[in-house]
Amino acid sequence: MNYTSKFQTLADAARARVAEAAPADVAALMAEGAVALDIRDPDEHAAGHIPGSLNISRGKLEMNVEGKIADLDTVILCYCNANNRGALSAASLRDMGYKNARFIAGGLNAWKALNGAS
Repeated sequence: MNYTSKFQTLADAARARVAEAAPADVAALMAEGAVALDIRDPDEHAAGHIPGSLNISRGKLEMNVEGKIADLDTVILCYCNANNRGALSAASLRDMGYKNARFIAGGLNAWKALNGAS
């Protein structure tokens, strides 16, 4: 997908500010209590997602996250299809005080490739 230069600059800055989680580490992190947070729209989530993930769309994330994830120490693994929305979401969560917000490198596409999902 072609993004505007301003959007991509914003997304790149977010990626530089937050840690990423490797797709290969997602299952172990979730087993330890991490929340995989699908920030795509509900129709995207319904079409396929990481099993056990929570869906809060990017447009409502800041308004709704506290009601779903109250503990600011929770490890949160934000993801979209690739990187940009996941990184932007993780950066927003860090700004809100969620110290362990990260994004899954390569997003759902990378997780699917690793796990043989389509």
